[in-house]
Amino acid sequence: MDSRYKDHVMIINYLIIVYSKLMGRIDMKVVLFGAYDGKAPRYRILKKGLKRNGVDVVECNDRSKPILLRLLRLVKKHRYLEYDILLIGHVGQYVVPLAKLISRKIVVFDIFNSLYETIVVDRKLVQEGSFKAKMLFTLDKYSFKLSHLCIADTYQHKLYFSRAFNIEKSKFEVVYPGSDDDIFYPRRKSGDETFLILFVGSFLPLHGVSFIIRAAKMLERYKDVRFHLVGHGQTYVEATELARQLNVKNISFLPPVRYEDLPKYIAQADVCLGIFGNTDKAKRVVPFKVFDALAMRKPVITGDSPAVREILKNKENCLLCRMGDPKQLADSIILLYEDRKLGEKIAKNGYKLFKKHFTIKSIGKKLKTILNTLL
Repeated sequence: MDSRYKDHVMIINYLIIVYSKLMGRIDMKVVLFGAYDGKAPRYRILKKGLKRNGVDVVECNDRSKPILLRLLRLVKKHRYLEYDILLIGHVGQYVVPLAKLISRKIVVFDIFNSLYETIVVDRKLVQEGSFKAKMLFTLDKYSFKLSHLCIADTYQHKLYFSRAFNIEKSKFEVVYPGSDDDIFYPRRKSGDETFLILFVGSFLPLHGVSFIIRAAKMLERYKDVRFHLVGHGQTYVEATELARQLNVKNISFLPPVRYEDLPKYIAQADVCLGIFGNTDKAKRVVPFKVFDALAMRKPVITGDSPAVREILKNKENCLLCRMGDPKQLADSIILLYEDRKLGEKIAKNGYKLFKKHFTIKSIGKKLKTILNTLL
């Protein structure tokens, strides 16, 4: 056979294989690997999403303590697995080196949170420049370097990881959080005529709960406007103390609820709140609470940030207000209180956007396409 003809055949066959992979026509088996919380929204959605797009997903997960026992058990569980891609879940920085040691397959790291950014920069639980901070930075950096590919939750995080840890941008892809639409879907509000503002979260600094409390104080003259703040976390004591000092009368602090019960609370809300913290990390994330509200066809108010503007448009499918500005937040709430048609329009457009891009199946399709390019 003519060598040029053989070359042409090889090229055509190669293109057919690449096309087939991109179109999802070649079977893929993915192992979810690490010490991640299998009940966390991120992994519920990724696992379901991949399965709904025809990917065979197997879990190799262990959260035993101490860490050494966890690593040994992961090695044992991994030993007899056959797969194409090892997908490491959060917090995976501790297991990426192990994965590279025991696996000869493609290793993909779903970062979701940088340990250094979260613990040192945002929550300030460890002093910057300390030995522990340097160790966290090193763990992040080498987990990025050792992985074949890293998955970030926004483009702003992709740019941050690349710049902060000196890793080429091509090493990162983006898969947004999305929402579990098996659980979060539109439902009718029932009960009284209260105009209810809902915040759900773990009271992290990036949430900016203090700004919500100050906004609530400004709105006390509206007797039918109420705030429900659901959850607990780092700034909870500080937040409740601020509410006590300001003598805020239109806020109820409610305990954390099960993930499966959250839709009941969202269904009763007239407006759902995102995040308002004036921190660098707050400007790089779009939290699950925003996607959950979109999935339930609720109008969302959240802080204006580069990350949010990647997917949302002010007064089209959300309301955006300046981060760390309780007056703007209060004004945004009153705008929806006085203009119910605007709230309906925002909710409708937000839901339409969600159904197109951020359902379980859409998120899984996006991730599968990314993984296919690696095979």
